[in-house]
Amino acid sequence: MKNSFGHAAVRFIFFGNYFYGICAVALSIESSLQQLVPLNSLLYYFLVFCATILYYTKAYITEVAVETSNKRTKWYIQFRKWVFYSQIMLTVILAIGSTYLLYHNWHHLLQQPSRTWFLILVFPVTAALYYGFNHRKLGRFSLRNTGWLKPFVIGFAWAGLVTVYPILFYHIEHGLVYQPSLIGAWFFLKNFMFITVLCIMFDIKDYAVDYNLQLKTFVVKAGLRKTIFYIIIPLCVVGLVSLLLFTVAMHFNPYRIALNVIPFIALIRVAWSLSQRKSILYYLFIIDGLMLVKALCGSLAMWLF
Repeated sequence: MKNSFGHAAVRFIFFGNYFYGICAVALSIESSLQQLVPLNSLLYYFLVFCATILYYTKAYITEVAVETSNKRTKWYIQFRKWVFYSQIMLTVILAIGSTYLLYHNWHHLLQQPSRTWFLILVFPVTAALYYGFNHRKLGRFSLRNTGWLKPFVIGFAWAGLVTVYPILFYHIEHGLVYQPSLIGAWFFLKNFMFITVLCIMFDIKDYAVDYNLQLKTFVVKAGLRKTIFYIIIPLCVVGLVSLLLFTVAMHFNPYRIALNVIPFIALIRVAWSLSQRKSILYYLFIIDGLMLVKALCGSLAMWLF
């Protein structure tokens, strides 16, 4: 009975995309700490949590009949009503919370230069275009229909959410003008690369479906082995080397460097393991879990050293 309850709870957290919400909040906190900016309000993190769940769940409630053999899809069929009402609840929460923040900070927003408005808009617009639209006159368009582009779009949107937004909205909430920094740009690129690699890994899980849909992802075009050893691992190594060069140039404490290196080593190790077939929960718990590992290591590095 306990095992059954525990298994159901795990599926609820991971299939329901609550783990993505936790990762988004954790990475946002890491970014603030590493850029030496005070943390945001609890309301801000709660809205990030809700928005992440709402966004990821949309894909499964609109495509529930695509692959009925998929365990996650079956979970959405089983809990279809609950998911539907939870989406409504999350939407209402986001609307109320966003209205509250806008009401209290609209005069601060008006003080921001055009580049800040560009950063506010570019990431949600990119995320929206990932799903795309199907208009009678404009036709059908979706960024995720370009297989090789998918991971970069997701990586870009995530990097904006967890790297740029925490700093930007802290400035807005405190009546400050947001000024992009070189170190902020580097952290953005680091998160962009890290999450993009995770997305390429995730495409391995969907190889059969993507192949049948003629979606030219990296694994469909290059094959499993070449994707792992010629694309994923080289990207991880480049990210690791650039991290080491940056941290040494910034004179980081050796212990801080070591903690920040751990997620990249884990990324390479997990990539190596994908040559063998893995379950859906492996991808959700281990691969997506690397985002949480990165956030914890980065945060601990700043707190302790």
